[in-house]
Amino acid sequence: MFNPRLIRRQILGSRHQSIVFVLCVLLSMLTLVSLSGFSRSVRSSSLRDARELHAADIIIHSHTPFSSGLLAELSDLKQKKVIDSARITIFYSVVRAETQEVSLLAELKVVEATYPFYGKVELVSGRSFREVLTPGSLVVEQTLLDRLNLRPGDKLKIGNALLTIRDVVLLEPDRPVNIFALGPRVFISEVDLAALDLIGKGSRVDYRILVKVADERELERIAGLLDNAALPDRERVETYRTAGSGIKRFLDNFLFFLNLIGIFTLVLAGLGIESSLTAFLAEQERTIGIMKAVGAGSRFIISHYYAVVSVLGLFGTLVGIGASFLLQGLLPNLFHGLLPATVQLAISWSAVVEGLLLGLLVVTIFTFLPLYRLKEVKPRAIFGKEEPKRLPSRATWIFAILIAVFFVSLVLLRIGEVKIGAYFILGVGLLILVAWLSATGVLWALKKLRPANLVLRQALKGLFRPRNATLWIVVTLIAALVVIFSITLVEQNLEETFVRSYPADSPNIFFIDIQPGQKEAFAKELGIAAIYYPVVRGLITAVNGVTINREQEHRKRGDNLGREFSLTYRRQLLDDERLVTGQGLFRDDWSGPQVSVLDTVLSMAKMQVGDTIAFRIQGIPVEARISSIRTRSRASLQPFFYFVFTEEVLKDAPQTVFTALRVEKERTAALQNRIVARFPNISVIDVTATVAVFSRIMERLSLIVRFFALFSVAAGILIIVSSVFATRHTRIQEAVFFKILGARRRFVFAVFAVENLVLGLTSSLIALLLSQIISYIICRTELDLGYRAFPGISLLMVLAMTAMVIAVGLGASVSILRERPAVFLRQQSEEG
Repeated sequence: MFNPRLIRRQILGSRHQSIVFVLCVLLSMLTLVSLSGFSRSVRSSSLRDARELHAADIIIHSHTPFSSGLLAELSDLKQKKVIDSARITIFYSVVRAETQEVSLLAELKVVEATYPFYGKVELVSGRSFREVLTPGSLVVEQTLLDRLNLRPGDKLKIGNALLTIRDVVLLEPDRPVNIFALGPRVFISEVDLAALDLIGKGSRVDYRILVKVADERELERIAGLLDNAALPDRERVETYRTAGSGIKRFLDNFLFFLNLIGIFTLVLAGLGIESSLTAFLAEQERTIGIMKAVGAGSRFIISHYYAVVSVLGLFGTLVGIGASFLLQGLLPNLFHGLLPATVQLAISWSAVVEGLLLGLLVVTIFTFLPLYRLKEVKPRAIFGKEEPKRLPSRATWIFAILIAVFFVSLVLLRIGEVKIGAYFILGVGLLILVAWLSATGVLWALKKLRPANLVLRQALKGLFRPRNATLWIVVTLIAALVVIFSITLVEQNLEETFVRSYPADSPNIFFIDIQPGQKEAFAKELGIAAIYYPVVRGLITAVNGVTINREQEHRKRGDNLGREFSLTYRRQLLDDERLVTGQGLFRDDWSGPQVSVLDTVLSMAKMQVGDTIAFRIQGIPVEARISSIRTRSRASLQPFFYFVFTEEVLKDAPQTVFTALRVEKERTAALQNRIVARFPNISVIDVTATVAVFSRIMERLSLIVRFFALFSVAAGILIIVSSVFATRHTRIQEAVFFKILGARRRFVFAVFAVENLVLGLTSSLIALLLSQIISYIICRTELDLGYRAFPGISLLMVLAMTAMVIAVGLGASVSILRERPAVFLRQQSEEG
């Protein structure tokens, strides 16, 4: 039925459009398969190396010292020789060089000799970690040596102990990446913990016990015994199969966001497929007219061209999958510092099969309308006289429904969350609708213009040539550029607010873990007026009598009620707070515990004044009524708490105190050294240094997002190229007529350049306007930041994108500009 030679001849005869079509398919496959392969690599590595990532079979967590019942169960199991265990204590403290007045906030990891059970702590010397970390010794990160100008063999003052640096750590199994750490890691032997004398009542400490089981078959049974012995809500028992980690949550959320960009790019690439196929078939109209003139029916012709499309689609899919393998070589550099060292990026066969199926589906859906329109081509198309007709409403609606069903199904399949998926679908739909309305309005206005300048007049006329996909070019570019522009503007506002111009009224030094008995002495030593905030750790167990499902809460992508909260007590509002609901912070006419709630909590669960929240505070249940709802009146880095109680509820609970204040940069080091020398247990956090780390991470994440978002821009570029090729005959005819009338090649070049200038400038300016609105909403409502428009950066983005569109448009028009009038007229006379 199908003639391979005819298919080959038709593809080669319209090779430009064929190449664009293949590139559109390639682009869609490159995005999907690359991201799918990347996601699978991260998840499979996490599953395969789960034991190494957690360094144990069972992991027990707590923020308070472990209960006697749990310790007794552990002791009993160890005596029966069915398990081995290792304690780990992690907390922050300031460390000092022995011979210098230099100090640094560090993350201390105190471990027993049996750590780790799985994986390996790699040291610079290559020696065994267990041999090096003996009592009186330290293993540190290179960053600490660099910042304190030390080397192995030097001594470090930590709390009340003076310990010797023996080696430098390169990698540890249960801390695969260093993303948000406030300071370099320091390993200390468990034997030296008491000598440090840094942990007081209520100190912020992460207690862990790693457990190795003797028999893998007993894993679940032993985990169950330990879970039964643990205190509910205070001690969490997990196996390596179920335990989450900060890096896993980070990667899950980031991969989720990249998947959204991938789907967005796929839709734009699909529109490119539709546009390029429409142009390809337009070049085939005479051939189709001849086929119909000799008796070929519409069904045969549609089937034939579906075979042509299938060949091109299969080739594009295979090349796209091949390009995805090449892209995997770039991803490790792109994600450097954000991935565990054990992750090996590779394209799995399941990702390839998924890509092939999606490639077939994408080609089928987005080629439906152009192929269906072949029914409208009449035999008189042989003479090139057929006028373009309006699309049949039935075909248009079927095409729209197919795309909508495909898009919704893909979103739900790859995202897996109905609510977020629905928001994403509505957001993308709204963005494309607004882009379409804006583009339609601007193009309508441009069509009405009658400028006196001949070059500009001809350029505007060129935008509305038959078969010119001007509207879809503008819509696609707007949608893609809005993403890139918005990311850039939000990043610049974050950078401006927190990095380049740190808020003048915001504290830059935090003193934490002040024991209540140290408060007066600390205040005297500090010598600066400050507000002191008591901190008590607690969990929410129920809201209005409905028990909190911690597993379900932890699966939420945003903040949730399943985590541990910092609680405080006071009677007055802070300077940057105001009441949203309530007569005052607390009600004098109510008896029993009361709590004031920050409005941020309302996004985690529905609450209102009068509702009840049940807490477990240091093992003691407390149920409080919501007396008021507060909000923060301005964006700042001032301390804030979600939950504020009256003093009588929390004053007797184990607690620490912290304060935050503004200190001149030149005084910071001396103040830190003085405080730490007298109060070794108090940690000093320099927020400006932390913000600098955060800024570097944001830059890396923004780079990755922009990299994948550029694929969306590429879809718009391909539509531009396709449009140039689709109107090639008309453009050549215009160029020939210009030259016959005496115009030089420079004039023709100027007309095409101005045409692309208008196209790029229109798309970029509309995208900039929309991105400024979106960025303003994100900064003001979601990030609680002041907003700047950054006109300089905005102008550069517009100019860069416009220049790119001009370059692409003129590059695709080079052969048209070189066309000689005599050759073209001879060809026309021969065809006539």
